[in-house]
Amino acid sequence: MLEQIKSELKIGLQDYFQKTYRQSIDIVVEEPKDSSLGDLSIPLFQVVKKIHKPLMELVAETVEFLKNFSSMIQKVSSIQAFINIKLNEKKFSQEVLKEILTKKEKYGDNNIGNHQKIVLDYSSPNIAKSFSVGHLRSTMIGNSLRLIFEKCGYETYSINYLGDWGIQFGKMIVAFQKWGNKETILKNPIEELTNLYVRFHKESETDLSLEDEAKEAFHQMEIGNPEYIELWRWIREESLKESAQIYDLLEVSFDSFNGEAFYNDKMAPVIKELREKHLLVEDQGEWIVRLGDDIVPARIVRNNGASFYITRDLTAVLYRKKEYQFTKMLYVVGNEQKLHFTQLKRLVERMGYDFAPDIEHINMGFYLYHGKKMSSRNGQVVKLYDALQQAIGNAEKLISEKNPTLNHREEIARKVGVAAIVFNDLKTTRSEDVEFDLEQCVKFEGQTGPYLQYTGVRIASILKGNEIELSQCDWRVFEKPHYFDLVKKVSLFESIIQKAAKDREPSVIARYLLSLAQSFNSFYSMERINVEEVSIRMSNFAIAYATRVVLNEGLRLLGIHYLDEM
Repeated sequence: MLEQIKSELKIGLQDYFQKTYRQSIDIVVEEPKDSSLGDLSIPLFQVVKKIHKPLMELVAETVEFLKNFSSMIQKVSSIQAFINIKLNEKKFSQEVLKEILTKKEKYGDNNIGNHQKIVLDYSSPNIAKSFSVGHLRSTMIGNSLRLIFEKCGYETYSINYLGDWGIQFGKMIVAFQKWGNKETILKNPIEELTNLYVRFHKESETDLSLEDEAKEAFHQMEIGNPEYIELWRWIREESLKESAQIYDLLEVSFDSFNGEAFYNDKMAPVIKELREKHLLVEDQGEWIVRLGDDIVPARIVRNNGASFYITRDLTAVLYRKKEYQFTKMLYVVGNEQKLHFTQLKRLVERMGYDFAPDIEHINMGFYLYHGKKMSSRNGQVVKLYDALQQAIGNAEKLISEKNPTLNHREEIARKVGVAAIVFNDLKTTRSEDVEFDLEQCVKFEGQTGPYLQYTGVRIASILKGNEIELSQCDWRVFEKPHYFDLVKKVSLFESIIQKAAKDREPSVIARYLLSLAQSFNSFYSMERINVEEVSIRMSNFAIAYATRVVLNEGLRLLGIHYLDEM
């Protein structure tokens, strides 16, 4: 509602100045830093620059125009070049609360996407390695973006582009052949395979021939060597079993698990097309595509005929465009892959396709542990499943202390533990690194997921068994600052969702929810909600209910469960 009023004011004033002075002016409508000045503020600096008229005359003229502009406006005043607007608190609050109580979880739904299709590539763990905390970022940012886009009227298609092909499997096969024991591996497949992968990298530091052996092993995979393919299939199946446990806990799903291997038999036509378009150039036995003076060439085919990662990615994006007809293709991948996606877009351009601008790298920072980047090559990882189980255990302990008679404690602890880890990730701007600190995540106070869940539970407890009748509300109470501030905050929800979609940034919603929860808890400390006077009680119930609707739906968009008790 607040954003709608801002938009109406902007358009109304722009039309006024266009018709009156034949001047096209971009009007800014903002919220003043000092709320005592009003609810909205309009600086007239741009107007003064374009219209040669004394400032005070323009200010007076604008004030007069705005006085009768909308019934939502109660008062218009000015300080120098700023027009300040005070809204009608009673009318504004009535409209906002009525909309939320009517729409419930549909509040904030919008259609800025207009059914355009967005394909998202996220999570994408490498098989034969433990699913580490490091892969949580891509998984949960991608999952949240999918939910946000759907809330905004887009159609989405989510792909888990498994790292199930490539030179690393040549390394794994060489390690298995040299040091592996199948009986030992069967007892604990992923951990033992990870150990082999780590050993390969340590041994290759002194034995340089191992890298060449790995390249040849991968080449044998690509040409279909039965022994190698059978071993690869077994490794992939065991890896997917472990990944399934993680996705079940996180409640994350995908429309496709087509990984790199899916494109092995689809690369030849793409390489042929590159050759026919005279883009492939031989360079020291390899085939490359030069992409310009400002960027290194893309290596397409190795000197033994095997493919590179970008060859498979190029094949994948061409396939996806044809198969899904996407409007946008989003890759939720770390900051370090910037060059790779710059190359990919340039390849698509060089091939003559017009959808290169629709390819977006949704970059993100690393997970740090004790200030250092996690690395599976060096064996420096925190297994995500273990971390989730520990968070759930910590949550259950805290819940038992607070509410020892709680039913379904294990189920609730699971939702709280998962929320703790997920929210700790999503509250951080995605391009920044995140320090993994399990102890700080699982707290019921501070900037945590459990704090938001607990705030929702507090509201649920207040409202339990009570009906809300808007017709019985005393709208005069919303003239009080702490009432009206909370109404304004919930009214921002739709614009917050749209900003999160536009910026591809779930942290916009996460930080908004923290601010909303803090505002409600401040309100709760100032007002006894369940009072005897019916009109006041109904007003309090209405704003509490509206807060819970927004809090719950916001958590859902982050991939986090809301709770009724904990």
